[in-house]
Amino acid sequence: FMNALISVSDKTGIVDFARALHGLNVKLLSTGGTAKLLADAGLPVTEVAEHTGSPEMLDGRVKTLHPSIHGGLLARRELPAHMASLREHGIAPIDLLVVNLYPFEETVSRGDASIDDAIENIDIGGPAMIRAAAKNHAGVAVVVDPEEYDGLLGAIRDQRLSLEFRRKLAAKA
Repeated sequence: FMNALISVSDKTGIVDFARALHGLNVKLLSTGGTAKLLADAGLPVTEVAEHTGSPEMLDGRVKTLHPSIHGGLLARRELPAHMASLREHGIAPIDLLVVNLYPFEETVSRGDASIDDAIENIDIGGPAMIRAAAKNHAGVAVVVDPEEYDGLLGAIRDQRLSLEFRRKLAAKA
């Protein structure tokens, strides 16, 4: 099976996508509002805080900045030492990352957005995860655009999640 971490601000199509992933035996891991949405839709999902053993803190500013997340994204699957380190620390590999960022541009372009609104829409964990997954695209598929969901599902279903396909997704990310 594969492990997918889903953390999206734009929830367009995410429930159907996650349902299809679950149907393909992909284990779902998610954050806050996305996890609640998936759970409310009846999908088995593990909250990131449960996965890491660390609570979400600082009003949600810190949730995915954790070795269990970044180790799972950055471990090189072809290096026995990396995989041994994951096992030693009880870290599961994350094979698929689905992230889109807080709506910073949309927020600041509103005439009524305060400085505090703008600041809280500066995403930190999302870009860090996207960069980690893109860096390690040899072992991790990263999706930042809901338009890619169908193509990714087809690739997983047909067992053709090739390096070339993951590289294309990483370049877009």
